Amino acid sequence: MSVLETDPVVRHLAERLAQRERDQGELRRRVAEWREKHARGELRDVDFSGASGRPVEPVYTALDVADQGPVEALGLPGEYPYTRGIHATGYRGRLWTMRQFSGFGTARETNARYKFLLDRGQTGLSVAFDFPTLMGYDSDHPRALGEVGRCGVAISSLADMETLFDGIPLDRVSTSMTINGPAAMLFCFYVAAAERQGVKSELLRGTVQNDILKEYMAQHAWIYGVEPALKITVDLFEWAAQHAPQWNTISISGYHIREAGATAAQELAFTLANGFTYLERGMARGLDVDRFAPRLSFFWDIHNDFFEEVAKLRAARRIWARHLRERYGAVSPRSWAMRFHAQTAGVTLTAQQPMNNVVRVAYQAMAAVLGGAQSLHTNSMDETLALPTESAVELALRTQQILAYETGVANVGDPLGGSYYVEALTDQLEAEAEGLFAEIEKIGGVVRGIEMGWFQRQIAMSAARYQREAEERRRIVVGVNEFTVDEPAVPIPLLKIGEEAEREQVERMGKLRSARATDLVRRRLDALAETARGDRNVIPAMLDCARAYATLYEIREALGGVYGAYREPVFF
Repeated sequence: MSVLETDPVVRHLAERLAQRERDQGELRRRVAEWREKHARGELRDVDFSGASGRPVEPVYTALDVADQGPVEALGLPGEYPYTRGIHATGYRGRLWTMRQFSGFGTARETNARYKFLLDRGQTGLSVAFDFPTLMGYDSDHPRALGEVGRCGVAISSLADMETLFDGIPLDRVSTSMTINGPAAMLFCFYVAAAERQGVKSELLRGTVQNDILKEYMAQHAWIYGVEPALKITVDLFEWAAQHAPQWNTISISGYHIREAGATAAQELAFTLANGFTYLERGMARGLDVDRFAPRLSFFWDIHNDFFEEVAKLRAARRIWARHLRERYGAVSPRSWAMRFHAQTAGVTLTAQQPMNNVVRVAYQAMAAVLGGAQSLHTNSMDETLALPTESAVELALRTQQILAYETGVANVGDPLGGSYYVEALTDQLEAEAEGLFAEIEKIGGVVRGIEMGWFQRQIAMSAARYQREAEERRRIVVGVNEFTVDEPAVPIPLLKIGEEAEREQVERMGKLRSARATDLVRRRLDALAETARGDRNVIPAMLDCARAYATLYEIREALGGVYGAYREPVFF
């Protein structure tokens, strides 16, 4: 008899392994017997699949999560690989930031809405910009006609940014700005507005979305081509690492990818692939990954499929942590830990029976919290019809507060951890994402995939499948293709943005142009263009333009003379 056979420790481990194999064999037998006996009975005539079209089994057991040990796959909250959350204390230490996305009309009107929300318990601000601002146009530009303040707040200069945050101390509030093409410009307005308050950039907390890659994939609010846009993004990484260390310089966004029609796995993979691309560009600049990676944050869509959304968020943390440590050589746990904002899915809101949206949003919000979000926006029931009214946005905020203070979900870290179904879904989404990473690498990477329309086609095909399922009633949408009513809908009050906002903004722009130091503005804009031509970091020169009250479009055009404009090729 060998030494290994007589060693009591070895013998014990062998017995445990043999017992585990016997237990799994017994479980397989019982599951097969159960399926034969029960799973083929009379079933409802519905398609038992998730929102992404993935088949859902009638039951999940330990057999579905047997490939990895619990320590390797799960760990504990606050520990690598962060499957169970990035904070050891979960929400027991600190609740998520309740950050309602808001903006309409003029900066003055939106400032009043911010104060209304803060007074009712909102804990962070989130700026929604109007379409001209998203595209880098001033409110008095001909292409802004009829759109000023309609889908968000109009911000054309430092003067507007000062008004937007008048009476709101920027060293005491965290602000998120959803802006991409001109993100660096709006960030410079924000920094300059803080300086006017006497607040140093080192004290600023918040996020600028600044995720240009997903614009080419899904949302289409761009200005420059891919390469110069990426260059500006990395410029901001570099500048903020030194001057705004508490500011998140990018919010890598799956939200708009999902809203365009992607599946959960596509949202997960495409967003993380974008994140890896930003990392690689920063490292190619010579930036230390552990210096800038901790300020990269994420933004996820929370759709209707409750368990799939929880699993998606858990898988995202695990993938990010593993790749940062093993692929990119990050050694700081702060680099491994994915922080993210979540928003309930606007695409799931329905104009029919809009009160149903309150219920949809509540379930989606719970999925975000059970998935470990650090920040959350809950959509208002009327957002599919117009910008939300005060009463609708207050109810959306109360949804988060009830979730936080009345349901008990904030008491335990990762309370769904260990669920056979959730763990199996987490593993499956992780595997699907890794498969998509391999496809992206095969076509030449993210930028090449954008240039050849690969991402756009993948998203379009998924969107078409989902729409077809709804039209064929294989996917039920309550109040739309089932449970409809013939009675006229009960009208709900809507927020209407009139022409007054545009008139006020145009008048403000005229006063600004006549009051500022025109020669100084011209010199600062020329210096910005010269900096861009010299391939240097443009943020300091851009900030000088903002301080001189150069307008958004003026800054855009100063860089446009160097970088040109982007025109999307025809892919379909």
